[in-house]
Amino acid sequence: MTTVDPVVPHSSRSAVLRVAAVVDETADACSLVFDVPEELRERFTYAPGQFLTLRIPSDRTGSVARCYSLASSPHTDDRPKVTVKRTVDGYASNWVCDNVTSGDEIEVLPPSGVFTPKDLDADLLLLAAGSGITPVMSILKSALARGSGRIVLVYANRDPESVIFAEELRELTGKDPQRLTVVHWLENLQGLPSTEGLAGLCAPYTSYHAFMCGPKAFMDRVHDALAQLGVPRERTHAEVFNSLSGDPFADTEPAEVSEEEAADAATVDVELDGRTHSMPWPRSQTLVDIMLAKGIDVPYSCQEGECGSCACTVLEGKVEMDNSEILDPEDIEAGYILGCQAHPVTDHLKIQF
Repeated sequence: MTTVDPVVPHSSRSAVLRVAAVVDETADACSLVFDVPEELRERFTYAPGQFLTLRIPSDRTGSVARCYSLASSPHTDDRPKVTVKRTVDGYASNWVCDNVTSGDEIEVLPPSGVFTPKDLDADLLLLAAGSGITPVMSILKSALARGSGRIVLVYANRDPESVIFAEELRELTGKDPQRLTVVHWLENLQGLPSTEGLAGLCAPYTSYHAFMCGPKAFMDRVHDALAQLGVPRERTHAEVFNSLSGDPFADTEPAEVSEEEAADAATVDVELDGRTHSMPWPRSQTLVDIMLAKGIDVPYSCQEGECGSCACTVLEGKVEMDNSEILDPEDIEAGYILGCQAHPVTDHLKIQF
């Protein structure tokens, strides 16, 4: 790293992890493998497809926060691993690939994200482009290790040299060819992925649960292809990352509520991890705000509506959101909301994480 000063956590939620190894995956992608001390094991337990938020030092702004998907599987790998691919003019990704070495320390937020299968026994259609393979790889390895369904991966890249985890995918396919099928789409041979081409590849698997991750143009074509094939929305899952503009490593205190606002507060029943929490919901505060104030371990990361960690479903009632750009109109129509952006409209609500 560029400094020898010890890394100090900037919030009550974050922790400092040591980099156990740096793995060069391709010419422009590397993986960071982390040591997690015994006292942090529970906090850093993760589900397949989740991500870590890293605090990257910056001479200009002090730091930037970036979400990187876990490419490791909690069922097959001893240590968590995130994979970072360089992007053009991407400060954080280039800094990581150029500077981080084994033994360095990085401040990290606990695992988060909802891009994870509810049932590893289900048949899975996985679609990835470029570094979008990272959460998909975590799901793939986990389903092979703990599930029983068939898994089909469609993976798009520029050329053979840019295929991340190429050797590992070959090994996994060789070990379990009856369950795992990998289809590569190479731009230097086939051109950019098209809606028609993707629809043709996906047509035999319309009964599968689809999970997709990659650049926006790729995701748009996958969405269009699956829609053409009639794959229902509830079996289509997408992971979307935006660069975080806020500082998720800063501790925030909920704003004080006036007596007048408290009297006008809505009430909400929140289902989380098998428990129901009932509480007042002042209309100026977000759902994440009120849950944190109650000491509830609500899933969230950025509090800016940019990462999707706090996505949940409105079962009863209605909310309005400050920022909902990462949600598709179909998601909103289905009742999905971002807890960090939601304010109550109706007097009583039921929400499920």
